[in-house]
Amino acid sequence: MPIDSGNLALKGLDDLFSTEENRQEEQREQVQQIPIDELYPFKDHPFKVLDDEAMQRTVESIKQLGVTNPLIARPRPDGGYEIISGHRRQHAAQLARLKTLPVIVRDMSDDAAVLLMVDSNLQREQILPSERASPETRRRACPSGHRASHCAQYEG
Repeated sequence: MPIDSGNLALKGLDDLFSTEENRQEEQREQVQQIPIDELYPFKDHPFKVLDDEAMQRTVESIKQLGVTNPLIARPRPDGGYEIISGHRRQHAAQLARLKTLPVIVRDMSDDAAVLLMVDSNLQREQILPSERASPETRRRACPSGHRASHCAQYEG
């Protein structure tokens, strides 16, 4: 008598012998070492990356310790990765002459990417008042479909 395979969907022998824990691990976000020349700034990034004293301290820290917090980026349609969070770290790493950076790669919509970029920049210790309250920042932080109360937090 034939056996009904039901909903059994195996892609290969590895699926047959892997554990649920292994399958979940494969789906978790992983930190990858990405060549620095494959990382591109977020289009119309409204926050400034300054070559100031704070940047020089960041460069020195990266020379001593490396980049301790990974960047967040998303794949670009034409290759490489668009930085969502970590523009200052990427610039400091370039100045420190690093070849690769730790990056978490996420597939993100434009709206989700903008919200994450703005949130991560607003968490910076020192943010210029003009960056916090700029119309461009507010416009980008409040993509279509979000309530005004959610977007009010970006108005400084």
